[in-house]
Amino acid sequence: MPTTISPEAQTWLESLTRNSPGPETLAERRARTDEWRAKDSAEARRLFPVNVEELNIAGVRTDTITPLSMPESNRNRVLINLHGGGFNSDSGSLIEGVPIANLAKIKVISVYYRLAPENPFPAAVDDVVAIYRELLKTYKPRNIGIFGTSAGAILTAEVTVRLKQLGLPLPGALGIFSALADFSQVGDARQLFALNGFPGQLQPTDPNHLPDNEYVGKTNRKDPVLSPLYADLRGMPPSLLVTSTRDLLLSDTAILHRALLRAGNDSQLVVFEALPHAFWYHFQLPETREALASPAR
Repeated sequence: MPTTISPEAQTWLESLTRNSPGPETLAERRARTDEWRAKDSAEARRLFPVNVEELNIAGVRTDTITPLSMPESNRNRVLINLHGGGFNSDSGSLIEGVPIANLAKIKVISVYYRLAPENPFPAAVDDVVAIYRELLKTYKPRNIGIFGTSAGAILTAEVTVRLKQLGLPLPGALGIFSALADFSQVGDARQLFALNGFPGQLQPTDPNHLPDNEYVGKTNRKDPVLSPLYADLRGMPPSLLVTSTRDLLLSDTAILHRALLRAGNDSQLVVFEALPHAFWYHFQLPETREALASPAR
């Protein structure tokens, strides 16, 4: 185990060598993620007290998360949270939204967008765009932020490109936490690491059998909304990108960061040492507290 991370992180990382799930059906994956999401959501609400109300916004189910106290300066601001889960399950709605609402003292709307394979691209993008349009009736665009992890981070970039295509005013800031921006090829880290942060397949991905087919559906993998790397990224909002050195999306996150910089945008990349994909879901880690503090600022 690496000694450059906290003792808590070392213990957790070692446990992943024993507890990582094997192959599973979609139904099994959804049941597993629902089970631990419910447990971890309860833990999030214990550690980060907030109020949660289920609301339908623009025909889309959401959880509206409100801090117990809010400074006057944040009363006209809101964040949209897009959960992770590989586009086919919900692995982080309240787990992501609750801590940020509590720490940043700001309202967070966590979106239950439609999932693949029942609803492939662009269904999830359309859901978030509909919510954003609705929020524009109440909030100034500069006072709206969008953030997400993994699938939600990918969706954050996709939605922003789509808003730009539609000629809508863009949000004030983006939080892109472990993402990719190109479904047409696989970044190096995805060939080096498995989801648990340990060596994965260690062989090139077959270009004729790329991952994420259920989400991509029949869309061209270089579509500029599906794969924002092929979009005109000029004028994107200030963006915070977060990843870690054992994240299977480390390479893809770095590629997106560089693309944002080349387009003249304000983009910040934070890389954590020796931790796997979306480690900030695990509240027992000191590194999680540091990671959560980044977007909260």
